[in-house]
Amino acid sequence: MRTGEPLPAVGEVLSSLATGVWHWNTATGLVTIDAETARLLGLPGGTTTLTEARARARFHPVDWNENTSIIRLASDEGTLAEVRLRIMDEQGRIVRTVRSRFRPVYDRKERVYRVTGTLQEVTEPTPGTAAQTPVTGDWRRSREAFLLDAGRALAEARSTSEVLRVAAGLSMPGFSPDGLAVFGVQGDRLTVIGHHGHQPGDEAPFTDMPLETDYPAAEVVRTGRAVYLSSPEQYKSRYPVTWPLAQHFGRQSWAFLPLTAAGRTMGAWMAAFAYPVAFTPDERSVLTTVARMLAQALSRAGAAESQRELTDGLQRSMLPTLGPEVPGMGVAARYIPTGGGLQVGGDWYDMIPLPGGTSRTKSGGSRFALVIGDVQGHDVRAAGLMGQLRIALRAYASEGHRPDAVLSRASRFLHGVNDGALHGVDDSGGDDADPRFATCLYVEVDPVSGVLEIARAGHPDPAIRMADGTVMMRPTAGGLPLGIDPDADYPTTRFALEPGETMMICTDGLIETGGHDLESGWHRLRAVLEDHEGGLESLADALVQAVHGPSSHQTPGPLADRREDDIAVLLLGRPGVGDGYGATMLVGPTVRRTLLAVAQDEPERIAEARDQVRGLLHDWTSDEQVDTAALLVSEMLTNVLVHTDADALLLAEVTGERGERRLRAEVTDVGDDLPHKRSPGELASSGRGLVLMELLADAWGVDPRGEGKSIWFELYEKG
Repeated sequence: MRTGEPLPAVGEVLSSLATGVWHWNTATGLVTIDAETARLLGLPGGTTTLTEARARARFHPVDWNENTSIIRLASDEGTLAEVRLRIMDEQGRIVRTVRSRFRPVYDRKERVYRVTGTLQEVTEPTPGTAAQTPVTGDWRRSREAFLLDAGRALAEARSTSEVLRVAAGLSMPGFSPDGLAVFGVQGDRLTVIGHHGHQPGDEAPFTDMPLETDYPAAEVVRTGRAVYLSSPEQYKSRYPVTWPLAQHFGRQSWAFLPLTAAGRTMGAWMAAFAYPVAFTPDERSVLTTVARMLAQALSRAGAAESQRELTDGLQRSMLPTLGPEVPGMGVAARYIPTGGGLQVGGDWYDMIPLPGGTSRTKSGGSRFALVIGDVQGHDVRAAGLMGQLRIALRAYASEGHRPDAVLSRASRFLHGVNDGALHGVDDSGGDDADPRFATCLYVEVDPVSGVLEIARAGHPDPAIRMADGTVMMRPTAGGLPLGIDPDADYPTTRFALEPGETMMICTDGLIETGGHDLESGWHRLRAVLEDHEGGLESLADALVQAVHGPSSHQTPGPLADRREDDIAVLLLGRPGVGDGYGATMLVGPTVRRTLLAVAQDEPERIAEARDQVRGLLHDWTSDEQVDTAALLVSEMLTNVLVHTDADALLLAEVTGERGERRLRAEVTDVGDDLPHKRSPGELASSGRGLVLMELLADAWGVDPRGEGKSIWFELYEKG
């Protein structure tokens, strides 16, 4: 072109360079293209206007979606954007690849984008360079897979530390930072939440930094806009005051991105690189997407941690301390909340001082009560009801009521709360009007004599570990769970905890967790109780660890996330003669004893009696003698129920050393008629009890008492 000639139009210049021009207005949904752009898109004619749908049909759908996201990104950052797009023909085949450069303008008033850009055909790189070129199809596929994996990992992170660990392990396709930092905001100060790729203490200068500081992360928090620094020179020129803080790390490029959740900038994320990075639109798009996912993950984790802290504090505030040591007794307890949701539920335990000795115990000692229970549900309402029920039980117990009266009053109280909830008056503070019930076991303890008086409301029976390590479930009389029937009765069971014995009471979460039912779960706990050597505290830990692994006292820890139900467990121990609560606390005289009452209207308890005897003889050397003992006990109890109007009381006791032990089983009743041996006919349905005693027992007898009688037998172990 000679001097003085007029300059050609911009369109002519671009056309001569095989570069087209296009304009897109999202308000009208129309795309205007010039002749060169039409040629590149495979469309006939010159300058024309297309609908958005017709223009979109000429591009690969993945590329079109990427183009729209980069438009938003470039508009937010106020930068020039660049993207590569694949052109498709009518048959869906890729015919060429073009590069588009554009600068979008966002009209905040009308909420529309106006975009003007250029289009130019480019040659695809050779396959061997795909990994190093962040604008190829291969890189695009790698990036999509990376973002899916990163999003999944961040979504699964449950705590801030997990989120930071996932962020530190991210390996971005084509470019990976070797230094990361997550900044938070407290008031008008910048804080460091976590970092990776730095030495401990490196974060000190950046902690508690005023937001007005001329530092990239502070600017990002103030403005909500990302800052990209491609070289140390660029960093130094833009932030000369804080450049010395970053200089000694030896990095070459930095990206500072806002962490925005729910429209609020909650902090900043720094990705630092040991090599120069140009921060192309594709690279910025990846970083921006990761920053958004990271912000959401941190927001979720922070909310979950606050919720866990709140609910754990609520649960802890409702649980008691076990108080001062009780002379002659030892007590240990554990509570572990459920892992799902709010980590708060309805399990609880309590230790209640009772009024002084009464005629029932005749000991004059300082009696106390142990309570363990489980309100239905694992939510705030369950926890609220648990708190109310615990207070009510304490009040009724402190008034001096017997165990049966305490549970009867507690059941009426909970029934009234449920009735109020059904009529719109929910005293628990929840919005769930469904009635809730609660299981409970109440034990009144006389520490001097070891006498226990137990009332049970739908709760699992206690287990007794005897002095020689034998463990048995101790059947007790019981009634309906609390809150179901306001007039329900709760019969009591009375027995003595012998020296060297330990009683375990727990909620069903300890028994049934891990896919176990009551039977298989009990066998698992029984093995722990039998094998353990040590004091009550270590035994309590062993029971919890057997179910869920290591855990600390009243601390959910990471294992709480795997819990299916709350766990509460209480241990009551009575030391043997001369024993303290050290490693030999559970060792005592080789005596095993069980006591069981069978009422006239409870014939089903005869089966429990047989189980109790088999439990006493679990390590007996002769299985035949075990069967004999169960049979004779069944015959003695049946004889009382059939031939008298009285209730029966079974006392079975094993004494002696292994191989030379003696079983003595005795059934007493208040009836006056003594049993007589008969000669039953072949078809007779009764009369064989004493015959069997004479044939099978090593010794037996019938003894009159001052009131009633007793029948007994003995078996001697065959070594």
